[in-house]
Amino acid sequence: MGTPEAVTVAGSGRGVDDTVDAVVVGAGQNGLVAANLLADAGWDVLVVEATPFVGGAVRTAELTEPGFRHDVFSAFYPMSVASPVMRGLDLEQYGLRWCHAPAVLAHVFPDDRAVVLSRDVAETVESVSSFDVRDGDVWREQLAEWLRVKEPFLELLFTPFPPVRAAARLARVLGVADGLRFVRMMATPVSVFGREHFHGEGARLLLAGNALHTDLGPTATGSSVFGWLLGMLGQDVGFPVPEGGAGALAEALATRLRTRGGRIECSRPVTRVLVAGGRALGVRDAHGGVVRARQAVLADVPAPVLYRELVGEEQLPSRLVSDLERFHWDDSTVKVDWALSGPIPWSNPVVSRAGTVHLDNDLDGLIRYSAELSTGRVPTEPMLVLGQMTTSDPSRSPAGTEVAWAYTHVPQGVEWDADRLGRFVDLVEAVVERHAPGFRGLIRRRHVMGPADLQEREPSLVGGAINAGTAALHQQLVFRPVPGLARSDTPVDRLFLAGASAHPGGAVHGGPGANAAKAALARSGRFLGGGYGRVMRSLHASLYRE
Repeated sequence: MGTPEAVTVAGSGRGVDDTVDAVVVGAGQNGLVAANLLADAGWDVLVVEATPFVGGAVRTAELTEPGFRHDVFSAFYPMSVASPVMRGLDLEQYGLRWCHAPAVLAHVFPDDRAVVLSRDVAETVESVSSFDVRDGDVWREQLAEWLRVKEPFLELLFTPFPPVRAAARLARVLGVADGLRFVRMMATPVSVFGREHFHGEGARLLLAGNALHTDLGPTATGSSVFGWLLGMLGQDVGFPVPEGGAGALAEALATRLRTRGGRIECSRPVTRVLVAGGRALGVRDAHGGVVRARQAVLADVPAPVLYRELVGEEQLPSRLVSDLERFHWDDSTVKVDWALSGPIPWSNPVVSRAGTVHLDNDLDGLIRYSAELSTGRVPTEPMLVLGQMTTSDPSRSPAGTEVAWAYTHVPQGVEWDADRLGRFVDLVEAVVERHAPGFRGLIRRRHVMGPADLQEREPSLVGGAINAGTAALHQQLVFRPVPGLARSDTPVDRLFLAGASAHPGGAVHGGPGANAAKAALARSGRFLGGGYGRVMRSLHASLYRE
């Protein structure tokens, strides 16, 4: 895999002018997806990245000891495998290989019971049925519903807004009555959805725990769609990991781009998007170099960073500036990585087979945890998402050892000094130890990142927020990132938002990058005709009229 922190692409750092068709700011997965699609269309593309590495939050490093390969940020990628955007790039032709743990996910209860999600539907059914015999049939019904709507639903999710054709296709599949029920499900809190469909705690906790991969608690409007989506994806495609580390996914994207003539320059932070006459002309970097863009500038950065820092509020309508004041970040994150001398010694042996483990709240505990987050308090009984990486991919560490990590959400705006962070990580380890006696004795070394550490390593993780903005309904669809068109177009002509602050939001699926690339091609006249730019400018003018 090359260097300890994959993947490095050396940048020149030179302060000279360059001219390309499109410059992409940020070499995260969305930026690389956008660059690949533009290169496929024959454009001359340059990606400029502030850090020494490509991949953004898709990165691998030897954080603890040589030979122990840790995913620095994200780790499991069901959305990557399911995404029509990623599938269309055929990354397996560029070295990407997927690995799976024996079981997908285990949710551990406070009393050490566990419910297991497996790619083998019979195993999942057996597990949820152990909590209530009726739930196995219900789980099969939900899976059948997923398989019925999978393709049109994913098309709807990843199509630029408004997804007229995709919505029509989904409506044809569902019909009027089932369509209305599906829309209701999407707006329902996952706690309500679980009670309405399942009788036992097991299946309910699988869905509620998966919903908390976002910042939506069990009682939040719309949380059911995230819990249901991840639950059904886990059943359908699993929670796969790239062989060798998350960085292999970034490396495949970078390799594919280079084979098409695209360039990547790292350690070249952009400080300004150059705007004149309401049009983006290129970017200036921290070294004083200028990249001129004949067609488009695409920014794989959070929306507040793009508008406030790179463009400047003086270039924007005052109403947009005002809307940015109401932009809501998702929760912060604390993450700890461990190099372990052996597998985690779970008291409940079924947990040892799972790549992903949720610890250790029941539904009431998840509601309390979410309430603490929403009121700005550091949780006293946090929900942990834990990854057993060598269990999922034996290449991650020496034989007989384990690479593992856990993260949990904490409120934005909390000050974390070394002492407070250390005490919180002790609490995290105590939760694991409670269900795996002897765990602490296996720790060879640990690596801890609080919110500030996450942002320092990856500037797009502002305040430790991993989804570039809340997943709550008030900041989704036409409200993402601010009330508007739910598209990647911006009020600045030929400037496009390609990061996860844009629809369809966070997770590693390439959707925002693909939408930005399509919008840039449309603006150039490749799609929708040459009047596209005039239409979008007119719409933005009406939205942000003073």
